[in-house]
Amino acid sequence: MPLILDFESRFLLGIPAMDHVHRELVELLNRMADAGNATFAYLYPDLVNHTHAHFANEEVLMRQSGFPAMQEHMDEHARLRGELDAFGQALDGRRIDATRAFVAQQLPAWFARHTTTMDSALAAHLKGTARIKKPPPQEIVR
Repeated sequence: MPLILDFESRFLLGIPAMDHVHRELVELLNRMADAGNATFAYLYPDLVNHTHAHFANEEVLMRQSGFPAMQEHMDEHARLRGELDAFGQALDGRRIDATRAFVAQQLPAWFARHTTTMDSALAAHLKGTARIKKPPPQEIVR
C-alpha cells in the first residue's frame, strides 16, 4: 500500500524542479513500502542519496535567492539527513524492522509537513524573486 497518496493534488508547489524531485521521492517511498526486505535494503541507499542531493539542490536555491528562512530550513534538512544516515547504519546492522518502521511511520508525515510548510514558503519566495528579477518590458520607440 502506498505511503503517500494524492501527490498531484496535495504537494505540487509550482516550481517544476522541486515538484519533479518531490515526485521522485514519493515514488521511491511508495516502492519501498511494498518491497520485500531484500529489495527494501537495496533501495534504502537510493533513498539516502536522493534525499542528500534533493536537499543540496534546495539549499543552492535558498542561497542564490536570499531565502530569509534559509537557516531554519537547512537545520531541518540536517536533522533528517542525520536520521537517514543513522537508520542506514542500523540497516547495515540488520535492524531492518526499525528502518522499515522509520520509513513507513515517520517519513510520510515528515514529507507532508515539510512540503506544505517549509518548501511551500521557499516556492513562494522563488516565485516572488523570479518576478522581481524579470527585466522591465522594452519600450517601443517609433
